[in-house]
Amino acid sequence: MSWWCRAVRRTVSRTTAPEGPDGDAVELRDIEIFLTLAEELHFGRTAARLHLSQARVSQIVAQHERQIGGRLFDRSNRRDVRLTPLGTSLRDDLEPVYGDLRESLRRAQRAARGVDAQLRVGLMPFNVPALHGYWETFSKRHPRYELRVRYASFTDPFGSLRRGEIDVLVTWLPVEEVDLTVGPTLFVDSRVLAVAATHELASRPSAPVEALADFAHVKLSNLPETWENGYLPFRTPGGKTIERVESVANADELLQLVSTGEIIHPFPAHVTQYWSMPHIRWLPVPDLNPLSYVLVWRTDAENEPVRAFARTVQDLAPVTDGRV
Repeated sequence: MSWWCRAVRRTVSRTTAPEGPDGDAVELRDIEIFLTLAEELHFGRTAARLHLSQARVSQIVAQHERQIGGRLFDRSNRRDVRLTPLGTSLRDDLEPVYGDLRESLRRAQRAARGVDAQLRVGLMPFNVPALHGYWETFSKRHPRYELRVRYASFTDPFGSLRRGEIDVLVTWLPVEEVDLTVGPTLFVDSRVLAVAATHELASRPSAPVEALADFAHVKLSNLPETWENGYLPFRTPGGKTIERVESVANADELLQLVSTGEIIHPFPAHVTQYWSMPHIRWLPVPDLNPLSYVLVWRTDAENEPVRAFARTVQDLAPVTDGRV
């Protein structure tokens, strides 16, 4: 299989196809199909993710197996597939080579545009427009750094950092992860409670923290305990348990459960500037600790663009209401 890795290293674009030992071409897209199927272990999901037909995925896999001379996947299950030992070995060999090649291509593309580096920022708060001052100042100061800002998933808060999918995360304190560095604060925000318009709390002018223990909340798995407790305490000041009972995968599902009265949920107050929902009421929670949103990055991946962005945030004074 070593010729595959050498072939991928020699591939400099999707239109360049190095030759395998039997004369068949190995294209970068073909490697992507194999690695995606190795991750999904399902032909339908792989085809949908890559915007291909299942027949095309099957064709490429069969071509791979013909070139190598052995089966890469066990197809005994009609719906799902499994990697064979040969397929597992090939995946392990190809993943780092393919990743390095894609990064080389991205660097070349950035250089062609006059860009030295890219900074990818994952954002957990919802006030993207209010934070434009940070993005604009950074871009003016560092025009050769390309800034990309995307929402980050709250179901895997630090995974995207650790996998190298983003360079910096904007999230709330406390962050007590030994491999992560906590940088400067962007803003501090007070708290509101989202309840259904028909909920028994909806007519109140505000809600105390103690009232949170009387109703159900969302349950998210695999969150760092101190980080989750910083957003929604596990207990009220009076010692009552705040129960997490309903699982959600995204903000849309969460708001749907709030709107039907199945749960209540605290938010940073800035969401009220961006979400106008007649079926949801927003109640101030004066005695719930404000959230401080900070920059966080992987300590061993710190580089000059990350430091430059941290300096920019440090130079702009944080505020207390979610606006910049």
